[in-house]
Amino acid sequence: MKYKALILAAMSAALGSCEPQTEPNPLLETFDTPFGVPPFEKIETEHYLPAFEQAMARAQAEIDAIVNNPEDPTFENTVAALEFSGRQLETVSALFFNLNEAETNERMQQIALEVSPKLTAFSNDIQLNPHLFERTKTVYARRDSLGLSAEENMLLENTYLDFIRSGANLTEADKERYRKITSELSELSLQFGQNVLAANNSFILHLSEETDLAGLPAMIREAAAEEARSRNLTGCVVTLDAPSMIPFLQYSERRELRKQVWKAYHSRAVGGQFDNREQVKQIAALRLEMAALLGYPTYADYALEQRMAGGSRQVNEFLEQLLRRALPYARKDYEMINGYARQQGLSGSMMPWDWAYYQEKYKTEHYDLNDEMIRPYFQLEKVQRGIFLLAEKLYGLEFRENPSLPVYHPDVKAFEVYGQAGKFIAILYIDYFPRESKRGGAWMTTFRDQYREKGREGRPVVSLVCNFTKPTPDSPSL
Repeated sequence: MKYKALILAAMSAALGSCEPQTEPNPLLETFDTPFGVPPFEKIETEHYLPAFEQAMARAQAEIDAIVNNPEDPTFENTVAALEFSGRQLETVSALFFNLNEAETNERMQQIALEVSPKLTAFSNDIQLNPHLFERTKTVYARRDSLGLSAEENMLLENTYLDFIRSGANLTEADKERYRKITSELSELSLQFGQNVLAANNSFILHLSEETDLAGLPAMIREAAAEEARSRNLTGCVVTLDAPSMIPFLQYSERRELRKQVWKAYHSRAVGGQFDNREQVKQIAALRLEMAALLGYPTYADYALEQRMAGGSRQVNEFLEQLLRRALPYARKDYEMINGYARQQGLSGSMMPWDWAYYQEKYKTEHYDLNDEMIRPYFQLEKVQRGIFLLAEKLYGLEFRENPSLPVYHPDVKAFEVYGQAGKFIAILYIDYFPRESKRGGAWMTTFRDQYREKGREGRPVVSLVCNFTKPTPDSPSL
């Protein structure tokens, strides 16, 4: 259900009081931009709280209209109406939570902590509304006689099931406990993510001596030097971002420095100022309690029910099968690299911070091949061109870069996507490079989902967020 997505967004990210806004709020206006994309350049951080407040009030009025409709429940006046309610709130939420992951700041993180509990409470008020559930259940009971299309039938089934999975059948006492659990989870999950980002950004390895750079290829040195310059430091800087950390672990001859970087990455938010251990314990306990409350043996079974695996048993069986087949080869690889490392002078046990280094040396020595030799053939712009060409040949898609479209960061590129016969398909944003305001990893998200309402089609605004090596003044991104 769409309102359940607000809880999930808040969990990976409460509404406070705010003074009425006298100036126009771009988040609450129709986006007067090409293709209706967000006007990023007009949106200020302080626009979000009043936008959430007004959008929630509007969404509540739309829900009240469905609940208080004197007509008998139908697919159109209940299920479809619920699906299309809260559109403005969806827009504000998508913008805020997506940017809180990709281009955050301290104030946005504070707003996220403030808005999360009340946003979760608002979603719970809808999902646990007995009158709204009763109307949906009435339509669901008559589904075989309604002549619904395949899409309509899927929406009805998913809406009904999401009510069940959100506690609609619980007792009043259990509903109150469910509310408390989801509220606490949204705050804890948000704190967890903020701690990981802060811990990641708090570490740098500053290399000021030439001996500290032993083994690093020229391109890796240049990227590390550019990172240092961006921080107004001399020498080179290694961070815990993948494009910096991974090649350092592969090529640095300084074992103690490799150890320092590896341990810093794998102990992020474990102890210290950004300690996440208590959050992890509480999240695990609350997830288990919520699953039990809803009738599932584990949280994994709850989370997997609507996914391809179906449940934890299938996943565990798959993992066991994978382990049985992969472990003999893994042991063989370990013995090979461990033996090679000893030939190279390694004393004592092979440690995790040694593996990438000796594996890369072995590959270079025995196959005359390493990642740095291959990397120049994978210049980012050429890879992008190849992927776009593949999508064109397979699916008939055409990507046209449009530098005039608003973007949320100068590194972001915007593309118009067209299908066969020149039909407009979507807007695609691509955000390639790491920065302190952006979490690690790679993901796809949307600023606007595709929809069709009363014959009108809304095209999606999609964002691909990555963390690839950033170009330097002298070298492209490879």
